[in-house]
Order: sequence, then structure tokens, then C-alpha cells
Amino acid sequence: MDRLTLQRVEGVAVVTLNRPDKMNAVDFAMIDEMIALAGQLAAEPGLRAVVLRGEGRAFCAGLDVANFSALALGDPEALIAPRSHGDANRFQQFSLCWRALPVPVIAALHGVVFGAGLQLAAGADIRIAAPGTRLAVMEMKWGLIPDMGGMVTLPELLRADVLRRMTYTAEEVPGEEALRLGLVTELAEDPLMRALDLARAIAGRSPSAIRAAKRLVTAAYAAPAAEVLQLESREQIALIGKPDQMAVIAANMAGRAPKFG
Repeated sequence: MDRLTLQRVEGVAVVTLNRPDKMNAVDFAMIDEMIALAGQLAAEPGLRAVVLRGEGRAFCAGLDVANFSALALGDPEALIAPRSHGDANRFQQFSLCWRALPVPVIAALHGVVFGAGLQLAAGADIRIAAPGTRLAVMEMKWGLIPDMGGMVTLPELLRADVLRRMTYTAEEVPGEEALRLGLVTELAEDPLMRALDLARAIAGRSPSAIRAAKRLVTAAYAAPAAEVLQLESREQIALIGKPDQMAVIAANMAGRAPKFG
């Protein structure tokens, strides 16, 4: 991989956007690497959690402006219209691949989180931001609209009027306001360290229960109530008395950390 790096620590995968000289701006190569890497990780049974981070001064400054000419001078219909990943196209899958990952994904944010970077972060389950982080739905600055999955994920985080304001104006939101609005989960002086601590805590929980919980919470925001209630029951039935739950019970009774197969 040229645009990303991957490290694994005790079931936690740390995925780093690695174009620090470009403030991790997203180009077509990064999009393809991101989708491929998410697919690779999704197939790993030992994976417990993922941390997304950016190398250098920023998490991600948005779409690489060098790609604008390829979009403007090419055939937008041919690039954007095809559904290459279920309901999503290649650009939307860049962020939605993390929503589809079976384990929790935590984004560690710092510097700027603009445009495509914000949509990538919104695809994570949890967002930890440094206090000075600046976030923006930046596409309107370039005469465009957000089209990388953000209109699926951002409405779960923001009130409609706030999302409209951010989309129409492209104005930046500081980390402290982003916390108040619900755009980030919490602030931390060292967001990467906090993200790793959370990932390790998740990795110590029942892996089957964590995966079931992600499926259930995802459905809770999208499916009718009757389907969610049925899913609650099905997921719980699949957990009760199974090896992971029995390992948790035994560990709790013995006052030690659980050991999973």
C-alpha cells in the first residue's frame, strides 16, 4: 500500500492515512486502497477493533484537488453513477466500508477533518478529537455536494438544520463545538492514545457479543422497530450459553480477565 499503513496489536488494527505531505488528502489510489484494506480486515476472524488515524499534521484535508480536473474533464456519469458495492459506488464505499466492518471502528482526529475526511470519520463508530481539531463539510467550497456516504452517516450524528448549515456554508466547526453538536464523541488531548485505549477495552470483551452489538446498533438506526425487536431476540439467542459468554461468566466468577478461543 502506498497511501495507507497497517499495524496490528493484540487484535486491534491501526489503519493510518499516510500522505502527510498532502495532509492525507484523498486521491483515487487511496480510495481503492481503503476499500481493499477494509475488505481484507473484514475477513479476519481474530480482528477485535480498528483505529483510523492520519499521519502528520491532519487526519484528512479532504479530496486531493488534483483529482478535481479528472472529475471535471472526464465523464462524471461513468465515474459516479455505477453501483460497484451494493447500493454504493466506489467513492461512497470509501467511508461506508468501515460502517460495514463487523467490528467497532474508532477514528482518532486531529488537525483538519474536511470534506472526504469528515465523511470517512463519520463512517466510524466512535470519533475522538483533539480540542483544536477543525471539521467541515467542505464540498460547497468547490461547488459540489458531499457524495462519499456522508448523507447516510451524518444524519445519525447531526440535527437536520445543523447538517444543512454545514453543507450550505462549508464553514468550519472547532472540536469543542463539534462535541456539543454530536459530530464527535469526545475530546482528548491525545486522541490516538484514547482511541487505542478504547480499542483495547473493546478487544477484551466477548468478540461474538461485540459483533452482535454492532449489527444491532446499526439496524436500530435504519430498520423499523419490529425488525429491530426481532433482531434483539435473534442476536441474544445466538449468544446465550455459547463459548464466548461462558468464558465471560467463568472470568467474572474468578475475578480475572476472560480468555476467548
